[in-house]
Amino acid sequence: MNSSSTLTILELINPLSLSISPKDARSPTICSSQVIAQYYQLIRLGWEGYRNVMENCHENAMVLKEGLEKTGCFNIVSKDDGVPLVAFSLKDTKRHNEFEVAEMLRRFGWIVPAYTMPADAQHVTVLRVVVREDFSRTLAERLVLDITKVLHELDSLPAKLSVTCEQKNGKNGTVVKKTVMETQREVTDYWKKFVLERKTNKNTIC
Repeated sequence: MNSSSTLTILELINPLSLSISPKDARSPTICSSQVIAQYYQLIRLGWEGYRNVMENCHENAMVLKEGLEKTGCFNIVSKDDGVPLVAFSLKDTKRHNEFEVAEMLRRFGWIVPAYTMPADAQHVTVLRVVVREDFSRTLAERLVLDITKVLHELDSLPAKLSVTCEQKNGKNGTVVKKTVMETQREVTDYWKKFVLERKTNKNTIC
């Protein structure tokens, strides 16, 4: 089978279910290069090699975590053990939130996802960085530097959403203060809608 036909078949594969389109059920062949590459890695690295890789990832995750803590702007919500990742949230979301930080980081070439927590914790929004083998200490330090630049830029800009902490009761004109959770949910919902609209506009073909 030539390379062009292989690519055609691979394009019909759903990456989430690994199912092949019924249109090409007659030829379910897929490329095995990734399996061969992984087998080679297992033989080449072995137990000690993979342990060294994970220890290096963990050390780089700690560099990132410590750098974020030094900014004084974030709460670290992830644990130090387990998967080498750093999940963090802003301490103060009055002027900007995690969705704004994630959006502006794209200007520096970083794709750092921001999302809300599951049920019963939807008011909590976090940014998450998964440290892979190719994420070096230098990249960790650079990411911290770029995040710091983004925070400075956001601080110098007017808030995109003016969320009032008070609302008037229509019946007697009394002022009822919103809770912090209600305000944060309103800001989060706004930015989720804003980011979704941006993605939709980018995917629209004129």
